[in-house]
Amino acid sequence: MKNSYTNNLNLFIVSILLVLIMGMFSSCRKMEVDENAKLQFSTSMVSFDTVFTTVGSVTKRFMVRNTHDFSVTTSVRLAGGKSSYFSMNVDGVAATEIDELEIPAHDSIFVHVKVTLDPNNQSNPLLITDSIVFITGHTMQDVDLLAYGQDAHFIVADHWLGSSMHYKVVAGENETVTWTNDKPYVVYGWAVVDSAGRLEIEPGTKIYFHSGSGLWVYRDGCLRVNGSADAPVLFRGDRTASWYDTDYAQWDRIWISEGQTENKISHAIITNAYIGLQLTPWNTPTYNNNKIENCIIHNTSGSAVLARASKMEMVNCQLSNNGVCCLQLETGLYDMKHVTAANYFSQAMRKNPAVYLSNSYIEQTTSTTYVGDLYTRFTNCILYGSMEDELVMKQFSDESLLFDNRFENCLIKGSTNSENFINCIRNQNPKFVDYKNQDFNLLDGSPAIDAGKTGLGITQDLPGNSRDAAPDLGAYEKQ
Repeated sequence: MKNSYTNNLNLFIVSILLVLIMGMFSSCRKMEVDENAKLQFSTSMVSFDTVFTTVGSVTKRFMVRNTHDFSVTTSVRLAGGKSSYFSMNVDGVAATEIDELEIPAHDSIFVHVKVTLDPNNQSNPLLITDSIVFITGHTMQDVDLLAYGQDAHFIVADHWLGSSMHYKVVAGENETVTWTNDKPYVVYGWAVVDSAGRLEIEPGTKIYFHSGSGLWVYRDGCLRVNGSADAPVLFRGDRTASWYDTDYAQWDRIWISEGQTENKISHAIITNAYIGLQLTPWNTPTYNNNKIENCIIHNTSGSAVLARASKMEMVNCQLSNNGVCCLQLETGLYDMKHVTAANYFSQAMRKNPAVYLSNSYIEQTTSTTYVGDLYTRFTNCILYGSMEDELVMKQFSDESLLFDNRFENCLIKGSTNSENFINCIRNQNPKFVDYKNQDFNLLDGSPAIDAGKTGLGITQDLPGNSRDAAPDLGAYEKQ
């Protein structure tokens, strides 16, 4: 009897221990799962794309779902804290941070987000960004917040091309659209001019691009930038504070593909892009017509102008402070008159010359080498910079290809020599006013003064000053 009682007691104790051990194991397993649990959100970004006209606030909301079979405990933070333009209300609780928020299994909560600002306050950033961060165990997730800080025209991408390009068509097929100078344009993603579409831009218009954004003129589209000396068109990144001026890749580029209609960019400033202007075909190499006049393209991490299998006329332009080249011309037809290509880029070690000419290039999407004719004419230009050789010409070995480059009345720094250098000045300091601050006007005594070829019909310089009967080299006429 005593042995039976003892056996039953031992069996009872063992059962209790098994239950406890199983419970502890289950709890640890649940904790382990909970520590790595992920939440689901109804959106990855809350965008306040209303154009505000008065001081006020707009509220939007999104849903947070727990799709697991167990409760999840998360902490929620407004990344910008109390200094943020945004405020949040999480499941009825208004705060900048909330700890230990429990979401039951297969349940959800709502997060309300509000932004309050005066869009007419020009000290506001053009774009205001923040995020709401969710920390669940070892997992961190966030929902981006985007609002517009000033009254502007907003171009927000709404389509995807593949997995890399987020875009919005701003001028559709057979459609002409005009961007006016009444208020700035802010581009978030790629603004696309479609085939047979046409985008006209008025004098004085300011266009700001968010990181990774750009303007793409698709094949057979047309771009006309109609700036003036008094009211140039500005293309730059949307980070307008002065400390971003040395960020030379704030946005991507202006890209013009092949087409039959002439594209024209007149009196424009293109700055702080990865590449300033790219003229390359989308599919078939076809020489499109592009006229670039009275423009400044500077402060780029890549080349100011990258052109392949294209046709371009450039007059009175300044290309400067570029991480790769001022002019990178690889196959095509190019005519440059009164261009100042001056590269003193110092943010990183520069390995490429101010001007690079080649009748071949590597097609990046297929990694194949494309070869073609190259025909260039440089007249009354300055090709200068901080390297010993600021002009490099690379000819593909196929002698059947045209490789015809002529320089007439130019100031050139470098060792390259050619019978096609006509009346050129070699390796003499052009004596710029202040190259460190990109003032490429000419000082007294500059060898570029009155050294130009006459009869070109170019009566004004880049800023609109009259040119003498004996014109100076480069984009600026000494006054």
